[in-house]
Amino acid sequence: MRRSATSLAALAAAVLLLAGCGSKSDTGAQGGKGGKGTDTGSAGKVSPSAPASGGCASAVDLKATDAGRTVCVAKGGEVRLTLEGTKSRPWKPVQASGTALKAINTGLVIRPGQATATYHAVAAGTEKLTSSRPMCAQPTKPGEVSCMGLQEWAVTVTVK
Repeated sequence: MRRSATSLAALAAAVLLLAGCGSKSDTGAQGGKGGKGTDTGSAGKVSPSAPASGGCASAVDLKATDAGRTVCVAKGGEVRLTLEGTKSRPWKPVQASGTALKAINTGLVIRPGQATATYHAVAAGTEKLTSSRPMCAQPTKPGEVSCMGLQEWAVTVTVK
């Protein structure tokens, strides 16, 4: 009987350990903080701030977990983003395609691997913000193995 109780306790500890490993992956997100804006994608992480004209938010805060989302910001509003990376898995500077947003301070880096940007919504339209980073840590010594995969990040911003 003692052996099965010990085995059961060891099994339970292993399950908890594995569950904890899966929840602490390096996704680049800041745990638990939701952004501001309106979300037309999946539920949860982006919540509305005070709606401005046309039901769009006056300010939108984006994180790595917002990848694939579409958000709406009012003309005259702001879009801020912070992608938390690491020195070995850094985010590339954020690129914007379109004319709806004007960069206020793109490229300001507080910590190695981080990508931050702030935009002012200047015209009605749609703009895509993109970045990427390596899926695997970059080798630090000759002969170390690395992968060539990239983690892509993109958010579509609609300005009304």
